[in-house]
Amino acid sequence: MKVLILGVNGFIGYHLTKEILSTTDWEVYGMDIDDNRIKELENSRLHFVEGDIEINKEWIEYHIKKCDVVMPLVAIATPKMYVEDPLSVFHLDFEANLDIIKKCAKYKKRIVFPSTSEVYGISPDAEFDEDKSPLCTGPINKERWIYSASKQLLDRVIWAYGNHENLPFTLFRPFNWVGPKLDSIEIAKEGSSRVVTQFIASLLFKKPIYLVDGGKQMRSFTYISDGIAALIKILKNENNICNKQIINIGNPKNNISIKDLAYLMRDIFSKHEKHKNDKEFSQIIEIDSKEFYGESYQDIYNRKPSIEKAKKLLNWEPTVNLEDALKLSIDAFINEYE
Repeated sequence: MKVLILGVNGFIGYHLTKEILSTTDWEVYGMDIDDNRIKELENSRLHFVEGDIEINKEWIEYHIKKCDVVMPLVAIATPKMYVEDPLSVFHLDFEANLDIIKKCAKYKKRIVFPSTSEVYGISPDAEFDEDKSPLCTGPINKERWIYSASKQLLDRVIWAYGNHENLPFTLFRPFNWVGPKLDSIEIAKEGSSRVVTQFIASLLFKKPIYLVDGGKQMRSFTYISDGIAALIKILKNENNICNKQIINIGNPKNNISIKDLAYLMRDIFSKHEKHKNDKEFSQIIEIDSKEFYGESYQDIYNRKPSIEKAKKLLNWEPTVNLEDALKLSIDAFINEYE
């Protein structure tokens, strides 16, 4: 199988490519704006080109025609960017990806597309079901929702192409995947990373850990190896079991408040071999979301997946518990930083 991965150097792209090269005989054709992660994966079955999906459209179209399955993993996926630069989020996450979806429909090539847990928004359901839960977002002046809305509309476009023009597709919805190489420490230092990386950076640099609105938000964290195991099964698609399906990939057993997450991560960090003798550790401070993000931010207080469909279709279930996931992530970032 020939797999086209756009955003091959990103968090999911890197780990997926590594797993493909080590456990299958598939060919990977990858594009990204950098190769700082995947350059360590030198392999004759990895064909990389440095490029931008908004610029190198001819290369992309040629490889969509050439490959069996297309995975567009390029997106801005950090809340700070949703409120600071919503138009860039829209241009990249929606417009650039829409062009790729149209090319897949044109050549009838299977697309495995990363939806997001954010499409559920402030859904009232206790657990989010792919086929039943309502998708609810906030008012227009809360610009945080531009990411969720862009992704949701792409989900609907892909579904329509599948139903009306026979586009083969699978949508997968990651729930707070964490692990090595989630974000760079440099990005985290600037305050533009996702929560686990942000907390690790704060711990490393002895900066305060900020709990936005008290850290009441609940999140279900999924270790990257569990997520990739599910993705490999989706790509294999035995008996076409994943065709025209939306699949949550998360770990509802790892559901925790951001406040409890902060204290757990500080405790793990303080016991780490390289930092257990540190004389001081980050303070944990509550901060108002308007002060931290600005007026156009709105939060999501529940984000717990139902994974019954993944269990049934993929014969998959996550195995890495929360503490182990955090220990592995923290250790990897400490070693990478040093």
